[in-house]
Amino acid sequence: MRRGSVSPDVPGTDSDTPRCIEVALAVPLFRTFTYTVPAGIAWPVAVGSRVLVPFRNRAEIGICLGPGTAPEGVRLKPIVSVVDSEPSLPGPLIDTAQWIADWYAAPIGLTLRGMLPTLLLQTKTPTPRAKTQRVVRVVQELPSLLQREQTFARARQQRVVYDLLEAQGGVAPVDALLVQANCTAGVIVAMVKRGIVEVKQEVVERDPFANRAGVAPPPEPSASQRAAIAAILAGDPGQVFLLHGITGSGKTLVYIEVLRAVLQQPGRTAIVLVPEIALTSQTVDRFRGAFGDSVAVLHSALSDGERLDAWQSLRRGERRIAVGARSALFAPLERVGVVIVDEEHEGSYKQAETPRYHAREAAIVRARAEGALVVLGSATPSLESWERANRGQATRLTLPDRAGGASLPPVQLVDMRAVTKIERAGRAPHAPYDPMLGVLSPALLKAIESRMVRGEQTLLLLNRRGYAAYLQCHACGDVQVCPHCSISLTYHRVPEALICHYCQYQAVVPTHCAHCGTESIRRRGMGTQQVERLVAERFPEARIARMDVDTTSGKWAHTQILDRVGRGEVDILLGTQMIAKGLDFPNVTLVGVVDADTGLNLPDFRASERTFQLLSQVAGRAGRGPKGGEVIVQTRMPDAHAVRHALTHDYLGFVQEELEARQVPAYPPFVGIANVVVSGTHQHLVAEAAIAAAVWVRALLERHAIAGVSIVGPAPCPIDRIKDRWRWHFLVKTAQPRLLTRLARYVAERAPVGTDAAHRTADVRLVVDRDPVSLL
Repeated sequence: MRRGSVSPDVPGTDSDTPRCIEVALAVPLFRTFTYTVPAGIAWPVAVGSRVLVPFRNRAEIGICLGPGTAPEGVRLKPIVSVVDSEPSLPGPLIDTAQWIADWYAAPIGLTLRGMLPTLLLQTKTPTPRAKTQRVVRVVQELPSLLQREQTFARARQQRVVYDLLEAQGGVAPVDALLVQANCTAGVIVAMVKRGIVEVKQEVVERDPFANRAGVAPPPEPSASQRAAIAAILAGDPGQVFLLHGITGSGKTLVYIEVLRAVLQQPGRTAIVLVPEIALTSQTVDRFRGAFGDSVAVLHSALSDGERLDAWQSLRRGERRIAVGARSALFAPLERVGVVIVDEEHEGSYKQAETPRYHAREAAIVRARAEGALVVLGSATPSLESWERANRGQATRLTLPDRAGGASLPPVQLVDMRAVTKIERAGRAPHAPYDPMLGVLSPALLKAIESRMVRGEQTLLLLNRRGYAAYLQCHACGDVQVCPHCSISLTYHRVPEALICHYCQYQAVVPTHCAHCGTESIRRRGMGTQQVERLVAERFPEARIARMDVDTTSGKWAHTQILDRVGRGEVDILLGTQMIAKGLDFPNVTLVGVVDADTGLNLPDFRASERTFQLLSQVAGRAGRGPKGGEVIVQTRMPDAHAVRHALTHDYLGFVQEELEARQVPAYPPFVGIANVVVSGTHQHLVAEAAIAAAVWVRALLERHAIAGVSIVGPAPCPIDRIKDRWRWHFLVKTAQPRLLTRLARYVAERAPVGTDAAHRTADVRLVVDRDPVSLL
């Protein structure tokens, strides 16, 4: 990191040699700031300590990075105080932050800010108090569609509120529910008077997992599990292991036994990362069953107070295992013995905002700084991790069989082109249109019915939320689009609105085409809401839960829905990709993929890989108990290699074919890439700036005779406008990681973008996203 030598202070002279420190502040600048440490404050100031400093006429919390040197001719300001008695960030975390800032071309101050709870960055930390909230709870069950139609015949908004409540397990915070339903409090008051719901004031748990019962550890490890455990524990400090275990092979038991052995060493601690908040409750339950209250949870759904509580318990050494999503990597533990990254292939490990780090890669760096082992686990490893093992940079371990002797479920492919053709051919000329046509095939409907009869559970995957993908005029073809983004508006039925999934813009559902004035507006495509309604109409006795962004926006909604599934209170769980991984319910004997093609044709080099991983992971949710299981995959692209290999659980075959496709043209894992995105509020100026930036980079490479780097583009991004900002991009590709590091930092810091008056008016910005998981 290049530490700045310019103080945020006024010029002057000082004949004394002051005690100075370098301080990182949470500002978007590629530098640190130098301050003096006045008499009365203990010297030296420990690296990683929070310090209160004056900055731009206000007080700010910064992080001490060590001694500094007073620049000549500059009068430095003194720090106000040292906030910590002990450093908030241990040395290995500071080293990790330095690496993230360097590798991902991010300001060090913003990187360090992301490692601390929000309350620790405030100049005055409020005293935590018991927090309460008003919640709405269903008291009158209406299990059938007929009952609901009769009850809410003249109360449409009450029906919306009831459906939202039911989808969230029958209870939700009042404030969140009013936003979701887009209604006034009077609707809930009316429902209370009718005896349908009740409203109560409840205390919000500071530790939401404190009262959850742990799950007993699995039985004794199998031979392959024991071999994997022994190999990991015999590893050298910093060694990376890729644990490739098929779905249901018992990777969690390997994690638990490795953690048990590590924690037996005095003072050793551990970190476990999971990709989705939805997986946290089950993971915590399993680890708490083995390690009791030694487990603390860190992830984005925690309130500021909850996060601070968990963080402090880890910092004080009261808890020794940090479990959580991406940010749990920055738990303030000392003497970390192992870092486990479960479902390491998941794209959610990539941070979308500055610093745009990938938690898997940062985990390896922190583990090396700690002298810890690294375990990357997945049934469908990323191509980057697979190639890392091929190059000898990771040790590959395999769990080839399911635990307990179970077998992978058979997968049946249904070609929806043929199904649609047959059904249309057999329909009478004037027969009413069947809304199930093209949604659920006869084979899948029959399989669901058999599970209902046997009292078994079904998972249905559709990786698209809402009711319909878009609305289109049948007469002129006009499509309702977002006025702020280059994307069509998705039709939502509950509550009824057209919604942009990028900027959350909402519009009233039109009755007439705005372009030609006709009333022939049709819904196109399908989402989870539509499938939920069709399934409820076909199976009125079924208890259905939907799990997508719309139903899990309430706090702990993921946990509430999954707990209902675990207790057997749900017959059919329908959801997006959040239901596809890590969940273990023995009574789930059927998995249906409603549409396997939703992500296949995206303009992104990872589209096939993501599709294969999603299909393989969701197929693995079936047959995890003694009853066995079955998977039915509906597709209109049966010849796509991602679909073909997923049908036979053939990861090795898919990897071989996909790696060949990534060689020409070259894409990761054979080269590193940085996606340089230029955005602003004026379309022409953004295009102009992006073209100029790409020319500037090419000239830089030519001027310094730098070989082995290619520039692709510039061009408009596939989604060329988001939130009123136009977007262009170009790719920087090279097989030399260190060269890409230098280039990314140089471009991010010095590219001549947004420097003239016109560009400043259009708020033109340049962002460098190294190792992107998506190019959309």
